[in-house]
Amino acid sequence: MDRAALFDIDGTLVDSNHLHVVAWWEAFRQNGHQVPTHAVHRAIGLPGEQLIDHLLGGDRDRSDDDRLGAAHDTLYSTFFERLQAFDRAGDLLRTLADDGWKVVLVTSAKDRELAALRRAVDADEALADTATADDVEEGKPAPDPVEHALQLVGVPADRAVFVGDSVWDMQAARHARVARAGLLCGGIPRADLVEAGAAAVYDDPADLLTQLKSSPFMTVGR
Repeated sequence: MDRAALFDIDGTLVDSNHLHVVAWWEAFRQNGHQVPTHAVHRAIGLPGEQLIDHLLGGDRDRSDDDRLGAAHDTLYSTFFERLQAFDRAGDLLRTLADDGWKVVLVTSAKDRELAALRRAVDADEALADTATADDVEEGKPAPDPVEHALQLVGVPADRAVFVGDSVWDMQAARHARVARAGLLCGGIPRADLVEAGAAAVYDDPADLLTQLKSSPFMTVGR
């Protein structure tokens, strides 16, 4: 039976979270909002509209939202050519694909941003498909993106593992009843990932690759 390896990409495979923090912080500043960087960091992983709601509140004037999103996208795009994957991120995806796993990216990134992230990882040959927030009604932490990814490759939830770096990733995968592994390289503490549902936590893709035979992939893969 087929198995699915589902991966977030920002902060999980690519060292981009703090670049997003800077871009969102400046976007908020330019539009008259003072949002501390630590709060922005904790919200990274949510789709743009949900991130703004989370940080500014849902009962607010939304007339600035398009400008905020556009400002973030413009600022973040200046980093595209300098994005770097975490050590052995591509090797991790290729190893899983070679072992028969259907590897799917599950991300809020889209268009040029996603293309830049994929260039940084440089493992497109290992990918079976990509699921983005645009494909579903609700993004993470709702289960919709994870469930859509499973539908794309025709794999049931009990034959899948989700790897991510944020509490939103873990919550989405938990709601979808998928096994979960958290990575610390996005900057979120181990305790927070475990509380959100991570069954195991690793430093980064290289650490997970080293411990793959004792990871949730081994349990689901049997």
